[in-house]
Amino acid sequence: MAAMARSASSLLIASSIANLSSTTRPWSSSRALLPIISSSKIEKKNHPLLLSSSSSFSFRARTSMATEAGGETSPSAPPPPPPLVADAEEKVDPLMEAANALDMRVGRVLKAWRHPEADSLYVEEVDVGEAEPRTICSGLVNYIPLEHLQDRKVIVLANLKPRNMRGIKSNGMLMAASDASHEVVELLLPPEGSAPGERIWFGEEEEKDKQADAASPNQVQKKKIWEFVQPHLKTTDACVAVLGAHPMRTSAGVVTCTSLKNANIS
Repeated sequence: MAAMARSASSLLIASSIANLSSTTRPWSSSRALLPIISSSKIEKKNHPLLLSSSSSFSFRARTSMATEAGGETSPSAPPPPPPLVADAEEKVDPLMEAANALDMRVGRVLKAWRHPEADSLYVEEVDVGEAEPRTICSGLVNYIPLEHLQDRKVIVLANLKPRNMRGIKSNGMLMAASDASHEVVELLLPPEGSAPGERIWFGEEEEKDKQADAASPNQVQKKKIWEFVQPHLKTTDACVAVLGAHPMRTSAGVVTCTSLKNANIS
């Protein structure tokens, strides 16, 4: 009986040891893997490729942050693109600007007669493309026969302030060329096909679209625009009216006079 008790006790101890061994083996296995996992993490942290990638990202992040903050980037960073250079603005010619402020138009004389109170003046009714013809007084009696004014196309400076000329209000001026001694005077002639009311411009055909709006009569007087422009108006050797080197024109062509070359225009 004692032998049987010892045998049973030995079996119980052996079984307990086996159970304990099977219970602790996973713990031992897991404990054994810890150095490997730890080693893997260390190797991953110190791997040269991973360090390079991390450094590159860090550099790009710092560069982006410096750029956004307005700071300078590292010398190894690519240089920023050059700034766009805006087109230089065209220089404004003050003479052309002033001339474009004048309202010069094609007109047609509907009727002309002698001024009843002034021997040197004609009175004309002129169609300048408005609802009613304008009344204009011109000191042309000594230069142009009355019959040469009837139904004639002319150039009218239309944004002068009205003037009372011996009891008749004059609303504009007929433009003419004259020699140096002012003994010969010829009216400026719009080209054939020009329509009454069409505005005159200076330069080439395509420059018509660049023409600014005309100044008001008050502005013309206050800024002395006509006084500034008038000395620069001439005729060429071909009797073409010009402002400097810029021809006076309508959509039908250039403005001329009959025969006066290198003459003044007023």
